[in-house]
Amino acid sequence: MDKDYNDIPLDKELAEKIFASKDVKNICHALVAIALNEQDWKWVQDKCLYFFMSNNSEISGLAATCLGHVARIHGKLEKDKVISILRTRLNEPEIAGIGDALDDIEMFIKG
Repeated sequence: MDKDYNDIPLDKELAEKIFASKDVKNICHALVAIALNEQDWKWVQDKCLYFFMSNNSEISGLAATCLGHVARIHGKLEKDKVISILRTRLNEPEIAGIGDALDDIEMFIKG
């Protein structure tokens, strides 16, 4: 299933299969695909938060970036919860994207 899903909608069932695969590249592609295309922002948020806690810095960094995408696209997130979780890993420089995600959340999520 080595494919680039960034530009195509990915249904939840297929996304879940990809997430269960443990294939880093495909998980990353699927995270971006759901962040950019899935209308269920809460489900995407929860998937991104789950993968943000990954021990793989590529996955966790991309999950942070995808949370920023959700904020920008939907204007919705559980802001306090997401910010609190993102901040838990701010001191891990190998995880890229946290600062940008926090900036996007502050910019696009009001209240």
